[in-house]
Amino acid sequence: MHGEYKVPGGKLVVVDCDDVGGVLRNVRVAGDFFLEPDEALAAMDRALEGAPVTAEAAELSARIEQALPEGTVMFGFSAGAVAIAVRRAVAEAGDWTDYDWRLVREGPQPPALHMALDQVLTEEVAAGRRPPTLRVWEWGAPAVVIGSFQSLRNEVDPEGAARHGVSVVRRVSGGGAMFCEPGNTITYSLSVPASLVQGLTFVDSYAYLDDWVLGALADMGIAAWYQPLNDIASKDGKIAGAAQKRMVGPDGGPGAVLHHVTMAYDIDADRMLDVLRIGREKLSDKGTTSAKKRVDPLRRQTGLSRGEVIDRMVASFRGRYGLTDGPVSGAEMARARTLAEERFGATSWTARVP
Repeated sequence: MHGEYKVPGGKLVVVDCDDVGGVLRNVRVAGDFFLEPDEALAAMDRALEGAPVTAEAAELSARIEQALPEGTVMFGFSAGAVAIAVRRAVAEAGDWTDYDWRLVREGPQPPALHMALDQVLTEEVAAGRRPPTLRVWEWGAPAVVIGSFQSLRNEVDPEGAARHGVSVVRRVSGGGAMFCEPGNTITYSLSVPASLVQGLTFVDSYAYLDDWVLGALADMGIAAWYQPLNDIASKDGKIAGAAQKRMVGPDGGPGAVLHHVTMAYDIDADRMLDVLRIGREKLSDKGTTSAKKRVDPLRRQTGLSRGEVIDRMVASFRGRYGLTDGPVSGAEMARARTLAEERFGATSWTARVP
């Protein structure tokens, strides 16, 4: 069995092992990490030798930590990262480069249609009818996108939304409200097979699926990091927020994961505050008393146009994993339009949590 885990912002950990009678045998840990002393590598192998193949990451991590020589220094990885690599080996998890990635980058779409496209494309990936897909959105109109479980009245001021021509839509994933404007927002979705995140906890999957964009931002001179549970941040504030939805495959198969991210290229903070109801408790939780200071737009940090930021992000993904243009099919679009009208554009869905 072979498992790999790239630590977000860190190094690659690789584990090769065998399953012999339900226990791990012939365990070999490797990677491009830094480790002192040398003897610690063999200690990790011995610690994992004989562990049950059903052992969870926490148990495996504890075995490793107990076996490490005193004063061991692990740079770019951790005992937990090795444990994750083991779990991915046992689960036969896929790697980014195992897949033939598709890029969907089309013209502006209404907000409700974007919600529907996320569902349709991810269900197609879950069914095995579409390869893993990176979709870059273009907003046809300003919108507030609220999380699947948020209260509509608690999150949005309807008078402010009407004043600014902002529509409100509810997505299928959880998380918080996002204020999106066509020229100020960068949004993308990853629709990936569940096998890509096999062996990862829910929390770890966020960091894992965000790692490529951290590399793209670094190439643009932005020192950004993953901030649990679902933010991408820099020293000056939040850059982006992510959300996920797991979808089962046909007949209860492994399914797929929808991971979508909204990034602030620029922001009209006064308009946002006129539309969103951002409570004091949420602001205090983020360590600030001003909603304006919570967000650090990419325009200020990069000096690049919005289009160039997106181009560089796509180029970074393509360079890492390969990427072929693959538009939404006619059947996929027809289904999405129906869903947009009957579900995502309907008050019964948008106000399902009043």
